[in-house]
Amino acid sequence: MSDTSSDVVIVGAGPSGAVAALELARAGMAVTVLEQGGWVAADEFDGARPEWELTQLRKWHPNPNVRGRAEDYPIDAAQSDVNPLMFAGVGGAALIYGAHWVRFMPSDFRVRTLDGVADDWPFTYDDLAPFYEYVEEAMAVSGLSGNPAYPDGAPCPLPPLPMGRVGRKAAKGMNALGWHWWPGSNAIPSRAYRGLQPCVLRGTCGTGCSDGAKATPDRTHWPEALKLGVRLITGARVAEVETDAKGRACGAVWIDRHGARHRARGDVVILCANGIGTPRLLLMSDLANRTGLVGRRLMMHPYAGVMGTFDEELESWVGPAGQILVSMQFYETDTSRGFVRGAKWNCMPAGGPQSFRAGYTGGTLTEGWGAALHDGVARKFGRSFEWGIIGEDLPDPENRIVLSDSLTDGDGLPAPEIRYRMSDNTHRMLAFHTARAVEAMEAAGAISTEVTPLIRDCGWHLMGTAVMGEDPETSVTDQFGRVHDVPNLYVFDGSIFPTSSGMNPTATIMAVAARAVLNLIETRHTLAPSQ
Repeated sequence: MSDTSSDVVIVGAGPSGAVAALELARAGMAVTVLEQGGWVAADEFDGARPEWELTQLRKWHPNPNVRGRAEDYPIDAAQSDVNPLMFAGVGGAALIYGAHWVRFMPSDFRVRTLDGVADDWPFTYDDLAPFYEYVEEAMAVSGLSGNPAYPDGAPCPLPPLPMGRVGRKAAKGMNALGWHWWPGSNAIPSRAYRGLQPCVLRGTCGTGCSDGAKATPDRTHWPEALKLGVRLITGARVAEVETDAKGRACGAVWIDRHGARHRARGDVVILCANGIGTPRLLLMSDLANRTGLVGRRLMMHPYAGVMGTFDEELESWVGPAGQILVSMQFYETDTSRGFVRGAKWNCMPAGGPQSFRAGYTGGTLTEGWGAALHDGVARKFGRSFEWGIIGEDLPDPENRIVLSDSLTDGDGLPAPEIRYRMSDNTHRMLAFHTARAVEAMEAAGAISTEVTPLIRDCGWHLMGTAVMGEDPETSVTDQFGRVHDVPNLYVFDGSIFPTSSGMNPTATIMAVAARAVLNLIETRHTLAPSQ
């Protein structure tokens, strides 16, 4: 078994791993990063090719069980209401995210105090605000500053992308009802920015940007990190975090594409393998689970959608495919609705003809094939858009990740098994929000609407499975991701989130990682092996 040695070993080269690696390198530390995927060049994505809508259904599908790339591991989701989604590669799942960029709301950090459920975070929105600004600059966020839903207006470094006909139509309905909306903020530059191309509005963001415009860590962070000497090892599947005789993390064992095992030694180990990969690795390593919380409290944001069709041309294949508008009208708790917490709405274009296949709304095959498909395309193509609804997913210790007794990955390591059921609170929340979104569509002039109460392939947002907190008896890490039971082992990804909010989490994952890694740098003297 070959050995390498560095100051810090990071598992995962996605958003949180990229932030950590870059800041540690800037501080002069030697860093090794282990990434099970590889590099994906912009021209490998199919967004600029005629076959894009076909290849996205397999080659770039977000579900690893469907995609089945060599670097993926299988996931047993038979006992889950939704499928978990992810991507292995330099840049992580951001390579195929929609680039919705939103901060959590101030109330998201105080759920226990405000609503008597879940937990408060060990810090506040104000504590995190400077780190939001830091990552927004790095991620070329385009948007309109001054959103009244935020106390500081959530400033954006670049001007917003165009609203287009879809945005104007959606805004018309919201204005008629007197409901909040705001131009969407996206990690997609509206003008050339730090090596990124300006968005050409192709609308294929969710299956990779073939134009080099979408801000992803392989473009925003890794070039500088590599220049500063970070050692990035791709095709490296981590099998175990090792500890020494004192119970301190001393490195990681990883497996290359040929099945050979290697050891990466480090004084500090940081896990950035996402809300499934991180607890899986902790469970395989039998670490940090004295409280039994590793893998528990999984939150994945069940997602519903309302599609409206109009009798006029909206050019609704035009991007961005992220969020053209957002609404927080029904975000905060109103107990008269029959549930606590709320949801963010995002207005999105309908895309191309494949968007009208029957499977999206749970219809039969005959409704989305042959003559019915042609009829649907003729009526809807270019004339439809969606209000997507991301509801806050409250933590439940029974929603969890365990190691499978029967399913393994290509290296014989136990695959994760997902046990996840939507709560009654979530069911009531999504029913309320879809009904309101139908009202918004009708107020905008929709001639028909279609409701998808739950999209099964929606588990993009993997959070909560190694929760942070003040008390070592009720949490896995402290507020800076430092594992209570192993003083030089850290978790920097969404696993440590106490609650999920109703927001896309990438902005917060990166901001939390930035706050945590700067604290690690400031306090690294306390991590000396003699301590």
